Amino acid sequence: MKNSSIPAAPKGFLFSTVEAAIKKPGKKDMALIFSETEAVMAGAFTTNSVKAAPVRICMKQIGSGTGRAIIVNSGNANACSGRQGLRDARDTCGAAARRLGISASLVYPCSTGVIGTPLPMERILPAADTLAGKIGTANLIDVAQAIMTTDTFPKMVHRKVRVNGRTGVISGICKGAGMIAPRMATMLCFIVTDIAVDRQTLSALVKDSVGHSFNRITIDGDMSTNDTVLVMANGLAGNRPLTRNAAGFDAFKEVFNSVMYDLSLLVVRDGEGATKLIEVLVRGARNEADAEKAAFAIANSSLVKTAIYGNDANWGRIMCSLGYSGARFSEEKTDIYFNRVKVVKAGLTNNKDAEATVELRSNEVRITVDLHAGKASAKVLTCDLTEDYIRINAEYRT
Repeated sequence: MKNSSIPAAPKGFLFSTVEAAIKKPGKKDMALIFSETEAVMAGAFTTNSVKAAPVRICMKQIGSGTGRAIIVNSGNANACSGRQGLRDARDTCGAAARRLGISASLVYPCSTGVIGTPLPMERILPAADTLAGKIGTANLIDVAQAIMTTDTFPKMVHRKVRVNGRTGVISGICKGAGMIAPRMATMLCFIVTDIAVDRQTLSALVKDSVGHSFNRITIDGDMSTNDTVLVMANGLAGNRPLTRNAAGFDAFKEVFNSVMYDLSLLVVRDGEGATKLIEVLVRGARNEADAEKAAFAIANSSLVKTAIYGNDANWGRIMCSLGYSGARFSEEKTDIYFNRVKVVKAGLTNNKDAEATVELRSNEVRITVDLHAGKASAKVLTCDLTEDYIRINAEYRT
């Protein structure tokens, strides 16, 4: 039975989930997203040179700019699986496509989980057929739950948007809690909308939006083999397809970007073992590239992350990170803040460490660095590093 408290999905999208006992029994671990009409599709994928089989297939198919379905499993990444992994991913798509009555080229496969283990096709193929047969019996939050691995909660963002007199919906789900590093963060993200968008416009929008959301988060500095963002726009809201210069595009872009950013924030908030969300803001940089280098150096520093976990306002670790970041700046001009407390002024202590320590007891911390070298800025989201991160990852395959 559908939960009436779940927001209504965009028009023309149907969902189903099933248990295939891929890693262990007891949870739904396969899901299907289906558009009743052909949708414009765009995507972004891991830049890791080791790419999982489903990623390779999606990267090839996305060139068509169209699709009807996404089939996804958790518990097994289908990565480092050779030619058999490619055959298994294609066969999974084929099983769902036959039952749906569509071409397999319109079905995009995704996987997440343990690397290096063959997919249990004796369970996956019947599950794929079942998913297609029961399409429409689940909702998006069910799909979000089915794709979880070490996540502690399902991640979903839902927004309405008004475009040229038509009201549409943008809904997104994602999974991810560990093995998170930029370009892209290790996660799966699926966004569906009934707003009509031109193919090239959607592709450019996804690339830009990922650059300021999922490419600006980090948890542990490890990049996955399976990172995937897929966006489907089926146009059933009835508006004229949006182009970059069309009336209504800016409104759509603003809402779309907010969905993408809020999903990326949920990933960091659920970082493996994390107790605190950390926002690193570097401003006053010579250019955005320098600001990004500096922000990532701080956000990726295990020493900074453990200091925040321990409520230790050790700003020396931040200054050290800036020094090896590659950003051009002068230590003697740099200010550092923990939330609103300035602990460093012009490169020297401001004798506010005690006040800053109080600020660090919050479950949300902002580290602000002002380089006073220019006008550019960049923001990166991360979390603290705790003992539980080690425990979770030590037990991942057991």
